[in-house]
Amino acid sequence: MTPAVQERPRGAPRPQLWRVTERESFQDLRRGGRRVRRGSLVVTFLAPDPSSPPTPPRVAFAIGTTVGGAVVRNRIRRRVRAALRGLLVVDRLPAGTYLIGATTETAQMPWSKLVAALSTTIDEVTR
Repeated sequence: MTPAVQERPRGAPRPQLWRVTERESFQDLRRGGRRVRRGSLVVTFLAPDPSSPPTPPRVAFAIGTTVGGAVVRNRIRRRVRAALRGLLVVDRLPAGTYLIGATTETAQMPWSKLVAALSTTIDEVTR
């Protein structure tokens, strides 16, 4: 069985994931985004405007303090961001705006399960 995410060759450029920083994008996600919850992950997706120029996927994270301290929340962000980059390399992350939420279980989840859960959730939300 081929892994969902393969390692990139050394020296290869890191895939581009853009951050969501403007309030308007968060409001658009809330108003028109499609949300799917699977296990410890919640993914909200907003398709890109067809008239705008193509851009890399844009990602924001919503990981509250109830999940844990700053160390736990940052670990979750780093792990999910790395999994998203891996999915982007193998062309399994469509362009658009994503809001990713996660619970405490995500910090301890084995890597293969995290990638599989994220991939499944993204596939479902982008249909």
